[in-house]
Amino acid sequence: MKRQGLTLAAALVIAGPAFAAGEINLYSSRHYDTDEALYANFTEQTGITVNRIEDKADVLIERIKSEGELSPADVLLTVDVTRIHRADEAGILQPLDSEVVNEVVPASLRDESGHWTGVSSRARIIFYDKEDVTEPPQTYEELADPKYKGMVCTRSSSNVYMLGLLASVIEHAGEETAKAWATGLKDNLAREPQGGDTDQLRAIISGECDIVVSNHYYFARGFRKEVSGLTDGLDKLGYVFPNQGDRGTHVNISGAGIAAHSPNEDNARAFIEYLLTADAQKMLADGNDEFPVAEGVSASPAVQDMGDFKRDSIQIAEFAPSSATAQEIYNEIGYK
Repeated sequence: MKRQGLTLAAALVIAGPAFAAGEINLYSSRHYDTDEALYANFTEQTGITVNRIEDKADVLIERIKSEGELSPADVLLTVDVTRIHRADEAGILQPLDSEVVNEVVPASLRDESGHWTGVSSRARIIFYDKEDVTEPPQTYEELADPKYKGMVCTRSSSNVYMLGLLASVIEHAGEETAKAWATGLKDNLAREPQGGDTDQLRAIISGECDIVVSNHYYFARGFRKEVSGLTDGLDKLGYVFPNQGDRGTHVNISGAGIAAHSPNEDNARAFIEYLLTADAQKMLADGNDEFPVAEGVSASPAVQDMGDFKRDSIQIAEFAPSSATAQEIYNEIGYK
């Protein structure tokens, strides 16, 4: 479908709220409570109703594939680059065809072919027990150093953030080096991989683990609001933005794309462009402590307090294809 003139979301930035009849069907693997306000604000500004179907990204991808040309899906929203890339590889996304995306989102945080874009980003960083660890790892590579044997805890190898991290190591250093690193990391585990990122942070507070890897916002959230088992023990946690002396800290995205057979294509595009407006970016930042992708929008106070850091400059789409290889490596070495 060809468009004429400004998209709805671009018009909103210039002229303020406008109303358009219709709806979008959003297939989302995001599970953050603060997104409710984000979608309500979009409806208030545009009159477009947001119908949501929420599930794990792989389930949603398979659902869209099975629905085929009759799929009601308009927008797919994922919490990581590997899944939005997988959706594109499956042929269930179409070109965004959006000047707003090209102007607002840095090239490193969107698809070069224009089929998806990041709408927020997150850093995967190292946390440690300040009382027990006097020399914390300063790089991802150091997590595999034998001096940390029995001290490290992580999520399971099938977790998208674990896959993304290993995929980035593959892209930077090659498969053999990545395999050796993953093996060393496995040898240093204090327990079998389990739980979510908040559980990793809680494990430091409880004394079960000394060093963990987590997305930055799970830590920041504990300052912004009461998180059971975390907030009261935050003073015990130190953190490191890894690899500041070389490639920089690994960054992932929450990604969005328009479904290939979207029945509400213009509204779908307007929704994605809305997510990139200053108001929506600020809601993502303040409501969930994610990093905005749009320049000029500040992070939440809790995230700002964590300090600035050097980000990995790799084009985020470059490591996404290596996620399958990452899983093969984890499986081969017996990383649960």
